[in-house]
Amino acid sequence: MATVSSAIWSRDRELNPRPHPYHGCALPTELSRHTTIDFITQGIILSTRCYNRDMATFSFDTVSEYNKAEMNNVFVLVQKEINNRYDFKGTPAEIDWMGDKIGFKVIGSNEWQIDSIIDIIRKKLASHNQSSKVLDVNKKITTSNMKVTKEIPFIAGLDQDKAKQIAKLIRESLPKVKTQIQGEAVRVTGASKDDLQAAMHLIESHDFDFPVTFNNYR
Repeated sequence: MATVSSAIWSRDRELNPRPHPYHGCALPTELSRHTTIDFITQGIILSTRCYNRDMATFSFDTVSEYNKAEMNNVFVLVQKEINNRYDFKGTPAEIDWMGDKIGFKVIGSNEWQIDSIIDIIRKKLASHNQSSKVLDVNKKITTSNMKVTKEIPFIAGLDQDKAKQIAKLIRESLPKVKTQIQGEAVRVTGASKDDLQAAMHLIESHDFDFPVTFNNYR
């Protein structure tokens, strides 16, 4: 217990004596976290609080988005390979955009050709470090004018179910890391950058059935 002899304790910081135990502590109005230090002034025990600044935190957002520039690059490369493939010569094999470039439209003479083009797309995505999980291949093939067509929308956005999957994974595996669902993003917060790196690795290595990326590093 620290002792301050013959001192009058004032609310005005500049008027207060600064014995060694108090040195370096801020006034209660300045900061939030605290410990309690007792002082003896003229035989009366006074209790004051020594406040410390909040520890720094780091964060990033987990989202489900695709890189539009890379998708443009993949489109051009697939188109070039289709044009150069000998087994596609004289066939309607083609790749096109869906409206507003929200996905690819694959055209061929039969289902086998459609599958071959989708395989090319996956390889080109991998060569550009893009996940093939961005492709929604669940739409049915349609047939018209002796051609078959398959639309492949890009998967984007985290709905509540997907966001909860990410939050649950982190909560169960990394208790020091906190998560908060914010619209179509999951905010991940930790006391150290190492904790966040561990969270990123955990998310990337987990086999979600949707693409995940990170942004808004703070």
